[in-house]
Amino acid sequence: MRYLFNEEEKESLKYIQKATEIASKSTCLKSKCGSIIVKNNKIIGEGFNSPPGNIESQRRCLENKNSINKKVTDKTCCIHAEQRAIIDALKNNQNKLNGSRLYFIRLDKLNNKILLRNPYCTICSKMALDVGISEFVLLHKEGICVYNTEEYNKLSFEYHQK
Repeated sequence: MRYLFNEEEKESLKYIQKATEIASKSTCLKSKCGSIIVKNNKIIGEGFNSPPGNIESQRRCLENKNSINKKVTDKTCCIHAEQRAIIDALKNNQNKLNGSRLYFIRLDKLNNKILLRNPYCTICSKMALDVGISEFVLLHKEGICVYNTEEYNKLSFEYHQK
């Protein structure tokens, strides 16, 4: 992982702001997240978390996950923002995901950015690897942090083991 500085940081702040705007559209009742995928300084995919197909009858935000077999579900209730951004990019930009960068942001209930600490989502890290996304970008307290997607996936699995 590495932190961005100067022009690269300035450029990335624009994408983090865009991901923040996307996250504000989230309909999840537990967590508001947004993602965008960028390649060659162009946004090729975007997504926010919400129930599958945005179908209200499929909302599981407030259900107790402890009663569901862990093999049936992950801890989240909605389609992840990263998944939606990947699907959006695949629909509109097939064969353009290789070498792209995924930006992810989480907001609190007042739409303020939450500073993240460690990668933790193996579902999204595996999917990003599978479609050829090269880097994951998170906003940390120390600044904008870029992870090689393989490193992000490894750290996500290590997080689950803690």
